[in-house]
Amino acid sequence: MEKAIKATNFNFPKLSKKYEGKVRDVYHLNNKLIMVVTDRISAFDYVLPRAIPFKGQILNQIAKKFLTMTEDIVPNWIESVPDPNVTIGKNCETFPVEMVIRGYLTGHAWREYKSGKRKLCGVDMPDGMKEHDKFPNPIITPTTKAQVGHDEDISKEKIINSCLVSKSEYEKLEEYTYKIFERGSEYAKSKNLLLVDTKYEFGKFNGEIILIDEIHTPDSSRYFYADTYEELQNSDKNQKQLSKEFIREWLIENGFQGKDGQKIPKMSDEIVKSASERYIELYENIVGEKFVKRNTTNILEEIESNIKLVI
Repeated sequence: MEKAIKATNFNFPKLSKKYEGKVRDVYHLNNKLIMVVTDRISAFDYVLPRAIPFKGQILNQIAKKFLTMTEDIVPNWIESVPDPNVTIGKNCETFPVEMVIRGYLTGHAWREYKSGKRKLCGVDMPDGMKEHDKFPNPIITPTTKAQVGHDEDISKEKIINSCLVSKSEYEKLEEYTYKIFERGSEYAKSKNLLLVDTKYEFGKFNGEIILIDEIHTPDSSRYFYADTYEELQNSDKNQKQLSKEFIREWLIENGFQGKDGQKIPKMSDEIVKSASERYIELYENIVGEKFVKRNTTNILEEIESNIKLVI
């Protein structure tokens, strides 16, 4: 099996600090960020014990494509991509909320709906819907951006009233979110896909709102196949998803949903290999190009060398 990147420990000149997220290792150099997208995989806010070969390369390459595709809507943080697993960009002051936008009643929204709730993050959800139905219009259901533990649902009103984000800036984030989602949805349709839901993160750099992190990747988004959507929905069959939902489903089948007292199930080589193959399938469907695997023999040394060439 090819090598997977579980962790990095690089030492760059002028390094001020390093932050390890669930998937990304972020190195701070003055006003720049070096984001190394590892092969770690998370679900239910837990990092799983095994890394998935090529996952980081896939996420980084998809994010680059979609950030470039939307830079006429809102500027983004990217300055260079010196390695398939690395993006270097602006070190922004991050807004403490994530802008989650949903076109369909799926995932967390469905779980809340099924429990009887008809309001999510202060937004009304119509009666009479079933799982995977399309909303009349996309809804924004923001969450707090937790440094540790779970992100929490929060309403627009609470965000503004608690001064997490000013009213004028939040409304600008909403405007950008709708426009980026529309662009992503139009692109998805050209690939026989439906962009189901996703999340965007924003920051500020020199007073300007900037789109940061990744967008429209299978870790941050769900996709359905467009040509089978109506047939499956009308026959009450489950939608085939292009997302990391397959990992969540495997964990649930094996008794883990991130709740107290539950243990993460053992990930066999077979499960890891299957997950890698699914991520490659996701890439090829979303991007519409054959995925080219990088050589993983000396992957950490190669990443460090490629970064040092541009810093």
